[in-house]
Amino acid sequence: MTVQEKPYLVVSLVVDTFGEWLKHRRERKEMREMDAANFSRIASELRMSSTELEALVRQGPHAADELPKMLTALGIDQDDLARTEPLVLRDMERVCSLCSHKRQCDRDLVAGTAAAHYREYCGNADTIDGLGPRVSS
Repeated sequence: MTVQEKPYLVVSLVVDTFGEWLKHRRERKEMREMDAANFSRIASELRMSSTELEALVRQGPHAADELPKMLTALGIDQDDLARTEPLVLRDMERVCSLCSHKRQCDRDLVAGTAAAHYREYCGNADTIDGLGPRVSS
């Protein structure tokens, strides 16, 4: 890569990030404009409360990005889990999206210490432990 190409990568990243931000703002606006009955119906179909659905939408599309990384760190095959326990995986995504321990999780994932520490803060720890032999810690 030449020196001239590098600034374009940065500009491209900024443009993509801004585009995602705008899309998320539009989605939140659509949600606010939706009538309460339709919103409640959608929440019900997803088996959650309207308040929970609203909180999930506020978190944005990358709110559960840590989950696949955590599953990999723990030796859990996400594709297998999606095939055999799709509702469990969806609930894990919901829990991860609403988690307030993202920084610690990200630090442990980067440091390679997630398997040793996730039980201390992960809202999915009991579910992960309940998966049984899929986990290799």
